[in-house]
Formats: sequence, C-alpha cells, structure tokens
Amino acid sequence: MKFDVVLEPCGEDGGYTVHVPSLPGCVSEGDTEEEAIENVREAIMLYLEAVEDDLVRDEQALVREVVL
Repeated sequence: MKFDVVLEPCGEDGGYTVHVPSLPGCVSEGDTEEEAIENVREAIMLYLEAVEDDLVRDEQALVREVVL
C-alpha cells in the first residue's frame, strides 16, 4: 500500500509532525525527516490493525467490493 504523508516543521523545537490525509487522525512526529517517516509508518500499521479488528461481521452479512 502507498500513502501520501505531509511533514510539517515543528518551529522552534525542530523536528517534524507528520500526518496521513487519507487516514484521519493518523499522526506522528520525529526529530528528523527520516525518523518522522519511520514513526508514521508504524502509526499507519497500527491504524490499519484497528480497522481489521472492526471487520467482525454477522454470519448473514453480505460483503461486496465497490470500485471507484
């Protein structure tokens, strides 16, 4: 999977805040650009893990794929 991430400098303290626009609330930070990217990679995995846990369905539920 590929995700665009947005890195924003943290001003006086240095470092970066990074968020994933396509995953609301998925935010991380790091002292360097590389650290911020690595940290957001972990945040994305944790974010998606929680989504997988929500996939428990009733046995009679119908699942369909929607393509845009």
